[in-house]
Amino acid sequence: MSGEESAPLAPGLYLVATPIGNLGDITLRALDVLRRASRIACEDTRQTQKLLNHYGIATPTVSCHEHNERARAAEFIAEIQRGNAIAVVSDAGMPGISDPGVLLAAEAIAAGVPVIPIPGANAALTALIASGLPTAEFTFLGFLPEKAGARRTRLEALAAAPHDTAQTLIFYEAPHRIADTLADLESVFGPALRIILARELTKLHEEFLRGSVAELRHALADRERIRGEFVLLVEAPVRSAGAPIQNQETIAARIASLQSEFGLDEKEALKRLARETGQSKSELYRELQRERARRK
Repeated sequence: MSGEESAPLAPGLYLVATPIGNLGDITLRALDVLRRASRIACEDTRQTQKLLNHYGIATPTVSCHEHNERARAAEFIAEIQRGNAIAVVSDAGMPGISDPGVLLAAEAIAAGVPVIPIPGANAALTALIASGLPTAEFTFLGFLPEKAGARRTRLEALAAAPHDTAQTLIFYEAPHRIADTLADLESVFGPALRIILARELTKLHEEFLRGSVAELRHALADRERIRGEFVLLVEAPVRSAGAPIQNQETIAARIASLQSEFGLDEKEALKRLARETGQSKSELYRELQRERARRK
C-alpha cells in the first residue's frame, strides 16, 4: 500500500455513491474513500456492513437517516473541523437522491466545510439510458405523493405543463403503489401513454417492461406478486403553451361512460370506478366536485 493510500483523507464531507444491486458497480475511488475515512455515516449500518465486509473495509460506521440527519450534521461538522473525514452513504445509489444526504451537504456548506461528491451508480440514470426514451431532456421527480388525491393532482399539473420538445419524466415507485400510480397515469394522460418500468436493476432478475401504460398496467395485474422498487419512466407528450391536454379522461367523463355503458346512477358508477382505480369512493367524489368547480 502506498503512502498516499494509507494516509488519512483531507478533512471534508464525502458523499459516496454505492451499488444499487450488483456489488461490482462501485468505483475504485469510492472504495478508497470508504477505507480512509474517519467514519462512514450510513442510512442503515446493517445494509452498508454487507458492502464493507465484501471489500474487507473496517472503517467505523454510524447511523444517519431521515430521523436523525439534522442532529448528526452538527456532530459531523464538528468532527470535520477537527481534521476528520466523514463518508456518507445511502443504502444504494447516490446520497441525497430520494435518500438522506441533502441536509448534511447543505449544513456543511453553510459551515464552510468542504463537500466532495464521489460519483457512481444511480437507479434513475441507469434506467433512463436503457429505456429507449429521450435522454437529451429529462426531469427526475422522485416519489409521487402516497395519497391518491395528491398523487393525481401532481400528475395533472405535470400533464398541463407546456414543453415544446420530447422529454422523459422519471419517478421512483414502491411495489405496493405501482398499480395505483399506473391507473392514475392512464386516467390523466390516456391509455396510449408510452412508459417504461424498470425493476431489480443490475441484479440477477433485472427487468424492463416497455409499452403503453394500459398494456403495462394489465401486465402487472396478471402477476401473483409484485416485488422490487420500480423506476417509472414516462415519455411526456409534447405540448405547447395553451394547447389542450390530449387523451386525459376526467372523472366526470369516466362516470358518464360507465353510466351509459352499464345503466348505472352516479353513486353506483363511482363505486365501480373506485374498484377499477383502487381509489376510495369519497376521494373520487371530491375529485369530481373539483372538476365541476373548475368548469364554472
